[in-house]
Amino acid sequence: MSLSGRVSTVLLLAFLTWVPSSARAQTPQSGPGSLEKEVMEMRTENGAIREQLRKLEEQQKTILQLMEGLQRKFDGGPAAIAEQSPPAPKPQPMPAANSAFNTPQPVTSSANTSLQPTSVAAVQGSSGGRFNDGMIIWQTPIDVKVPFVLKFNDDTQFRYLNTLSSDDTFTDHLGVVHEVHRRNDFTVNRSMFNFSGYIFDERLGYSLKVWTSAGAASIVVTGNISWRFNKALTLTGGYTGVPGSRSLVGTFPYFAAIDRSMADNFFRPGFTQGVWAFGEPVKGLNYMAFVGNGLNTLNISAAKIDTNLVLSGSVWWEPLGPYGEPGKSRNMYDDYFSSKKTRVRIGTSFTTSREDRFSDLDQTNPDNTALYNSDGVLTFSTGAFAPGVTVDKAKYTMWAIDGGLKWNGLAVNGQYYMRRLNHFVADGPLPLASTFDHGFELTAGHFVVPKKVQLYGRGSKVFGQFRNSSEYGAGARWYFLRTERMWLNAELIKVNHAPYNGAFTPYTAGMTGWTPMLQAVLAF
Repeated sequence: MSLSGRVSTVLLLAFLTWVPSSARAQTPQSGPGSLEKEVMEMRTENGAIREQLRKLEEQQKTILQLMEGLQRKFDGGPAAIAEQSPPAPKPQPMPAANSAFNTPQPVTSSANTSLQPTSVAAVQGSSGGRFNDGMIIWQTPIDVKVPFVLKFNDDTQFRYLNTLSSDDTFTDHLGVVHEVHRRNDFTVNRSMFNFSGYIFDERLGYSLKVWTSAGAASIVVTGNISWRFNKALTLTGGYTGVPGSRSLVGTFPYFAAIDRSMADNFFRPGFTQGVWAFGEPVKGLNYMAFVGNGLNTLNISAAKIDTNLVLSGSVWWEPLGPYGEPGKSRNMYDDYFSSKKTRVRIGTSFTTSREDRFSDLDQTNPDNTALYNSDGVLTFSTGAFAPGVTVDKAKYTMWAIDGGLKWNGLAVNGQYYMRRLNHFVADGPLPLASTFDHGFELTAGHFVVPKKVQLYGRGSKVFGQFRNSSEYGAGARWYFLRTERMWLNAELIKVNHAPYNGAFTPYTAGMTGWTPMLQAVLAF
C-alpha cells in the first residue's frame, strides 16, 4: 500500500470512530417536543457534521501533499535533501593530490558539535558541488571527535605513439651496435588513483596512491603521511619524486608538451621513498628539501637498496605573484588562465647520490629513470665504458637552473642541466675517471583561442661526453571542455640519437627519426 493510501485509511478509521460517538452525544433525550423541532435539530447536526467532514478533507489533503513531497525528496536522494538545506560556507581549497606538496588545509565549516558528518550541502560549495580540487567523498566538521576529509583524484594518459621512421640500430662510442626498439601502439601511458585528505587533526595529512604504467607493465602502490606546522614548513614521509628537476616538483601532468623533454628525462633523477620538507617561508619563495633511498628505487626490495642516501633540494622564486592558479594545476607550464599580469618563475635544483647498479638497472617502474651514458648505453651495463668491464658504483651529481614567463596566454619555459658521474667502482680498468654532460630544454606556447586552443614549439639538446643528441618539434593542445583538467594533444617531433630509454616516454635509446603522437589527458 502506498504512503497516501495508508494515510487515507488511518483518517477514515478515525472518522468512523468519531461519527457514532458524536451522534450518541448529540441524540436528544426522550421527552415532549414537536417533530418539527427534532427535524430542525437534525438538520443543524447534519450541517455541523458536513462542516467537520469538509475540514477533515482539507486536513487530509494538506497531509497527503506534505507526505508526497517528503516521499519525492527521499526518492530523489541526497541532492534533493540538499535543496532544502541552508547554504553552507564554501570549503577552502584542498591539497593537490599529485603534487609532492600534499599539504592538508583546513576546511571551513559551520560550528557543529554533533558526531555525525556534515550534510551534503555542507560539503558542496556554492559552485563546485562535491568537487573541490578533487572529488570529496566524505567530510566531517572540524570540531567533531574524529575530523577527516577523504578526497579522490585521478590522472590518466591515453597515448598513440609511432617511432617506425627511426633507424633500427645505433652504434655506441665503442663501436658496438645496439638494437633500437621501435613502437607503433596505443597505451594507457600512466594512470594514477589517489585518495588523500586529513584525519584526527587538520595538520595530519595522508595520501594513498595506485600508480600504473601500461607501457612499462608496472603497478606501484604508494603512500605518504605529512604534518603541517605552518605555511613555511610541512614535513612528509613516503614516496615522491626526487626534486632534482622542475618537472619533479608538483608539475605532473601539466607539462608544456605531451611529456617531459628528452633532455629532462636523460638528466633528471627518479622516484624513491624518503622524507622531505617544503613550504613558503617568504611570500613568493618556495623550497623542497629531500633525503631518500636513492635516485630510482620504486618496487626495489630493501635487500637490493644500498646504504647510501640521496640528497636533493629545489628552490624557486615567483617575484610577481603565483605562477599559476591555486589547486592541482598550480605549477602548470602553460598560461591557460591567460592573465594579463606578467608572472615570472626562477628556480634551481641540486641532487647528489652514491648509486649502486642493482638499484639503477630496474626500469619496470612508472617514471623510473636508470642512468644512461650520452651515447644511449646504460651506465651500469657491462661494456658501457670499456669492453667486458662493469661499473658497480658511481656518484651522481646534477645541478639544474630553470626559468619561466607567462603573459596573456603566452608561456615560455626553459631549464639548463649539468650532470657529472665520477668515483667509479668497477670490476676492471676504465679509460676515464668521470663523465660530464650538460644540456637544455625550451618550450614556447600561446593560446590562439583563449582557454581552448594552444599552439607550441619545443626543443631540447644534450651535449654529451660521448655523443650529442637533440630534438625539436611542434604541437597543438585542445581544451574542448571548460576546464584545464581535460585536453587533447597532437605533436610531431624530430629526434636525433636519443640518449635515453623509457617505456612511458616517446624516447628509446638510439632513436633517430620523426615521431608523431596523439594523447588524451584527464587530470581531476
